[in-house]
Amino acid sequence: MIRLVLVDDQELVRTGFRMILEAEDDLTVVGEAADGAEALAVITETQPDVVLMDVRMPIMDGVEATRRLAERGNTARIVILTTFDLDDYVWAALQNGASGFMLKEAAAADLAAAVRVVADGQALLAPTVTRRLIERYRDGGFAGVETPLDGYTDLTDREVEVFQLLARGRSNAEIATELYVGETTVKTHVGRVLQKLGLRDRVQAVVAGYESGLVRPGDDWQAGHQ
Repeated sequence: MIRLVLVDDQELVRTGFRMILEAEDDLTVVGEAADGAEALAVITETQPDVVLMDVRMPIMDGVEATRRLAERGNTARIVILTTFDLDDYVWAALQNGASGFMLKEAAAADLAAAVRVVADGQALLAPTVTRRLIERYRDGGFAGVETPLDGYTDLTDREVEVFQLLARGRSNAEIATELYVGETTVKTHVGRVLQKLGLRDRVQAVVAGYESGLVRPGDDWQAGHQ
């Protein structure tokens, strides 16, 4: 059973999400919160697997709540809910540990599927969104100096190759094709790379790759990601 916490300042939205999610046999809502500050307490108490977090809320927004959860080492995976496709709040949340985002008007089936994807340890970020994230770096959308990436020197040569492709947004299938190995092998390498670098998922791999300067804007990007 996947345990969820719903965080949104609108009770009607929370009620709607609860009805949709609890109609699924493998999903259960264990808590709700109306703002980020309340969410911190509820999440700490209930220890959910996945949090659906509104990004714009009073008292404490979803970005700050996500950042504080990451600082505390909380293992709940955060999905940012927004009515605005890829606005600055969403970018900031992804940088601060969110595992992906989805629009509030998504279909009910998509919401349940998204929860399962994130609970399974995957990032909720489509290739087109990854491309836009990379373009944001290319356009100077994230200011700051390059920061060292802890654990990078512990990677094997093959793991370095996998990480660089991962940070460019490649899927497991695409990495397998480029490296002439099986997808199962790639999945194993990806898991080891994320573990050694202390990254939670593919979203953080993209962010870490560019913030560290190990992958640079303008590096090869597949034309198929449009």
